[in-house]
Amino acid sequence: MNVGTGVEIAEQIAAVREFNRFYTARLGLLRRRHLDGEFSLTEARLLYEIGANPATTASTLRETLELDAGYLSRLLAALSTRRLVRRTASTADGREKHLTLTATGEKAVARLNALSTKQLQEMLAEVNIRDRDALVASLSNVRRILSRDQGSEIRIERVKTVDDAVLAILEEYYEAVAVVQRDRPGSLQQMLDEPGSGMWLARRGDVVVACVVLRRLKSIAHAGECKRLYVKPAARGNHLAARLLDALEDFARSEGMKWIYLDSYDDLKAAIALYERRGYQRCKRYNDNPQATLFMRKRIA
Repeated sequence: MNVGTGVEIAEQIAAVREFNRFYTARLGLLRRRHLDGEFSLTEARLLYEIGANPATTASTLRETLELDAGYLSRLLAALSTRRLVRRTASTADGREKHLTLTATGEKAVARLNALSTKQLQEMLAEVNIRDRDALVASLSNVRRILSRDQGSEIRIERVKTVDDAVLAILEEYYEAVAVVQRDRPGSLQQMLDEPGSGMWLARRGDVVVACVVLRRLKSIAHAGECKRLYVKPAARGNHLAARLLDALEDFARSEGMKWIYLDSYDDLKAAIALYERRGYQRCKRYNDNPQATLFMRKRIA
């Protein structure tokens, strides 16, 4: 692909660098403490990641954030000492520890979110409505261009057979959110064989990077249940959760369903926010899942 002469490329790089300097200076990202608060930028990012992905592990964080293992270990130890992060041993691998925010850690993230919102509001207060729209459109375009190659190679497909790839992604999901009631291969295959049920995988090349399951609910007429929605950390940022839910909801409509139900628990704040953005609303308990603390549904008809 022809991207321009050496001079043109140098000019493009210089323009991107100038934009980056302006952008980071305006947002205050070059300050020693993130948002002039109590945490460094890296500490804040760790708290954000752990809050969004409860029960994640240090190895997952290291891969996602591309941090040195020793440096990450020291940061996590410091956050644990400050009683912001809780570390519990993994039942599957004694070498790993699951990481979750403590109540103090959740309050710290809430403060960071409030500071970030305040800073952005102050910045945008100087911008008129037309320029705000132009700013949002431009930033969306930048993200689309820079993520085009990565996102375009990911495909969504419905699978009908339980194989090693299906079992591997589900096992990673179980460990990531500490699932107690896990599907056995036989029962999972039986469910996939039922009319109105299905499973969708997102693949990057031959590698499975995300999944979701739909099960027709026998206890509620014209309804299905969304289960096992999971995106690997390295594949996040490509809207895969939304694409998987699109595929699931489209299929459910084609099967005559009018409602999609799901359960979750309060710690999965990022997932809950995603569901709420897509129109899922909280409802009364509809199943006997002992881990679930929150129940939602969406009318799709």
